[in-house]
Amino acid sequence: MPEQLSLLLPVWAGDRPDFLSDAFRSSVHEQTRQPDQVVIVRDGPVPPALAARIAELAAASPVPVEVVELEKNVGLGPALDAGLAACKYDVVARMDADDISLPHRFAVQMPIIESGVDIVGSGLLEFGTHPDDVIGTRTPPTDPDDIRARARFADPFNHPTVVYRRAVVKAVGGYTDFALMEDYLLWVKMIVAGARVANVAEPLVKYRVGAGAYARRGGRAQLRAELAIQRRFRAFRFTTRAQFVRNVLVRGGYRLVPESVRRFAYRRIIATYRA
Repeated sequence: MPEQLSLLLPVWAGDRPDFLSDAFRSSVHEQTRQPDQVVIVRDGPVPPALAARIAELAAASPVPVEVVELEKNVGLGPALDAGLAACKYDVVARMDADDISLPHRFAVQMPIIESGVDIVGSGLLEFGTHPDDVIGTRTPPTDPDDIRARARFADPFNHPTVVYRRAVVKAVGGYTDFALMEDYLLWVKMIVAGARVANVAEPLVKYRVGAGAYARRGGRAQLRAELAIQRRFRAFRFTTRAQFVRNVLVRGGYRLVPESVRRFAYRRIIATYRA
């Protein structure tokens, strides 16, 4: 039976109004199967131009839009948890404010959810200066066993592509405030709880790779987050001692190498490793 869909889209002060417009229109107006509600979470104060664009998009939307306005910037995880509370429907799709959904995205993903799956992601196309400037592809594992195995080493879902059941997300505690890796932690909590998982290899989202994308994947803050999440996985008994040591050495080391090496390592090791 067809189900209704809420689209969850966080916005913060660093987002550009024109990018937000592209993200919104591609995920609402241009979808062959439109969402039934949009929840925009304004994560703290935003510049006047961005606030005006949010209001314009909400006013011109073909589906109802609820804007959740947080008084201060709380970070992605807590902002998404606030947005989930405002979603009317159990099925929720994620979207970022600078990416682009392909027109058939929800027409592909919703039947999979309706078949009994709790979370489904997809492949994505990375682009540079404009949407046609495709510079890479991320193809996730599609077999449920492969998704669970992949999760023991790296994130098995492309976060901006996922559609999931809100009830399952809330049952494991939501995103919480786990900066830099809140989505990865959430997927593992869902897997440990027995969630039914799926991915579509086909790219259904175009992901904007801005300047400094690989630089942001390194540094001491990322290393601290990496060590913290690996300890959490071990506490869940999701990883073995050997997998914990491997992950700390490989993924922790990845955070400390120069950006040029990190770019190469991501493509050759992190993005393709099969646990």
